[in-house]
Parts: sequence; structure tokens; C-alpha cells
Amino acid sequence: MAARSLEMGPAGIRTAHTIEILRTERGLAQRQLADRVTALGRPMSKTMLSRIERAQRRCDVDDLVAIAEALLVSPLVLLEGPSPPETGHPTAADRASSTE
Repeated sequence: MAARSLEMGPAGIRTAHTIEILRTERGLAQRQLADRVTALGRPMSKTMLSRIERAQRRCDVDDLVAIAEALLVSPLVLLEGPSPPETGHPTAADRASSTE
């Protein structure tokens, strides 16, 4: 059986980028977001979050749901990524603020 590639795909890279964008837009340090995720019952260190944001660690579905909850957004917002402002479509931040 051939070994499965562990390369990060475009959806994983987009999700990692969106997590970082939303975290920084909210003024949270990586430690603060990791602590929020841990408080929700999904243990996460600052190093784990950093590796997820840099697309060096896969974000499994449980991580995705907990990070989304800690950022007060739907997991779908993290998966879709931010829309470019010139399209007229709402950005991830716009969608997040409408759910708060």
C-alpha cells in the first residue's frame, strides 16, 4: 500500500490563513486563542496553533470546530476564507461580525 501524501491542500492552507486573519482582527495573541480553545475542552498549545496557522500542522475537524467557537464564527467561515474586498462579497470578518 502506497504511503498517503501529508501535503497540505488548498482548503487547509486557506483555513490556516483565515484563522490567523480572524485572530489578529480580534486583537488576540496566539496564546490567548489557544487558551480559549483549551477552555472549550480541546487542549491546544500556542505551538500547536502557530503550526496550524503556518500550515505546518493539519487542523482536524475537532480543532476546526473549537477554533471557530473560540473566534465566535461558524466553522464554514474558516473553511471559506476571506473574500477579496473588490468582489463586493462579505469578508470572513464581515460574516463573523454578523453572527456575534
